[in-house]
Amino acid sequence: MQPTPLGTKLAQLAEADPDRAAVTCGAVTLSRRELDLRSNALAREYAARGVGQDSLVTIGLPNGVEFILAALAAWKLGATPQPVSFRLPEAELTAVLELADPDLVVGLAAADRAAVPAEFEPGAATDPLPPAVAGAWKAPTSGGSTGRPKVILAGHPACAEVLELYANLFGMPENGVHLVSGPLYHNAPFMMSAAALFAGNHVVVLPKFDPAELLRLIGEHGVDWTFLVPTMMHRIWRLPAPEREAADVSSLRVVLHGAAPCPPWLKRAWLDWLGPERVHELYASTEAQAGCLISGTEWLEHPGSVGRVRQGEMRILDDEHQDVPTGEVGEIWMRPDPGGPLTYRYLGDTATTLPGGWESQGDLGRMDADGYLYLADRKPDMILVGGSNVFPAEVEAALDEHPAVLSSCVIGLPDDDYGNLVHAVVQVSTPVTEEELLAHLRERLVSYKLPRRIEFVDRPLRDEAGKIRRAQVRAERLAGAS
Repeated sequence: MQPTPLGTKLAQLAEADPDRAAVTCGAVTLSRRELDLRSNALAREYAARGVGQDSLVTIGLPNGVEFILAALAAWKLGATPQPVSFRLPEAELTAVLELADPDLVVGLAAADRAAVPAEFEPGAATDPLPPAVAGAWKAPTSGGSTGRPKVILAGHPACAEVLELYANLFGMPENGVHLVSGPLYHNAPFMMSAAALFAGNHVVVLPKFDPAELLRLIGEHGVDWTFLVPTMMHRIWRLPAPEREAADVSSLRVVLHGAAPCPPWLKRAWLDWLGPERVHELYASTEAQAGCLISGTEWLEHPGSVGRVRQGEMRILDDEHQDVPTGEVGEIWMRPDPGGPLTYRYLGDTATTLPGGWESQGDLGRMDADGYLYLADRKPDMILVGGSNVFPAEVEAALDEHPAVLSSCVIGLPDDDYGNLVHAVVQVSTPVTEEELLAHLRERLVSYKLPRRIEFVDRPLRDEAGKIRRAQVRAERLAGAS
């Protein structure tokens, strides 16, 4: 069967219900027909600037209707959207552009490359374009733990059948209402919003994450599906209880969270608030070799788990690349289902591989006898203190449970006696002393996991997607001590 181009699918949705809202951001709403026609016009402008079959189009726009229009215009030409942060520093943007070599840059200034500005009005021609399918439906970037950019070309084509698989996997309804809470230049919000859009959903985009505004939009639009990261869940939970409890979240069917480990105390709070049948968790990487899903009901039976493998295969191996016994922590290795296509291709990096097609993203975890996976931490971030392993995520989860803590980052710094000592960097909402936080931690952690020093900062320690670069935080502290 021939794949259905995404441009064709959007035209079909527009024909079926032309006046149904397709995308909303702030005061701007486009119907399905308006979205189809405006993306046609934009695609013609992109084509005039050299975009064609399997071109890469680098999109550096803030959250908004314009971002989605830019991605649609690329797909309609058989090109691949390559999203980047609109705040990307010049040096990092230059490095990404050297890797991706796009035929067009949208929203950012790029020397010696075709570009269109963020405020760009296309011409009047809105006629349909010839059907086209890009070989890769997305090409997000990742800095990983090293901070060096890489581009991850999806292994699946830009067709409706691929996005339908994602929508079904994630339990998205047809013709529902989807809320985009995170930055569209990150993989998960981009992927989820695309799957929702082509399932006929009204996609409501938050210009910037705000916990109170998120709750308001759920009630206003009757949102039934959204994706959150634990940082967002934390900030929503820290709203004054009367404000959170007054919000109308009755329309929500699925809250899917992922991208970072969720502290068990926070997970239980959300399960109690919304009910376990509505809170689900995803563990996967942008490379999409394999992934796990777990419902809230399953989580209560397997507390702390990220679920069983739902696609692809996973193994837990030791440092000698031997399978560890059930229940022991090791490195997580993944591969796609045998016989399936490759799920991605790197530009600017090389995968960590073993014979048989196994790959590692550097995560540590354990598998129980029922096949449920439990994450420990990132292998490069683990701290060895006097011969004992300390997982930063565990200490951060305990810190974040304190009502004054907004975000935290735990790293290891060198010590002559112990090899490393635990160092915590903390952002707080109200004044709290180091001793008060240590007293809080002593109730939750054994002594060797306690930070020897707690450093207070006045800025968020995780980005909008809930990610943190511990290696960068550690390098800054080491440079300051030299």
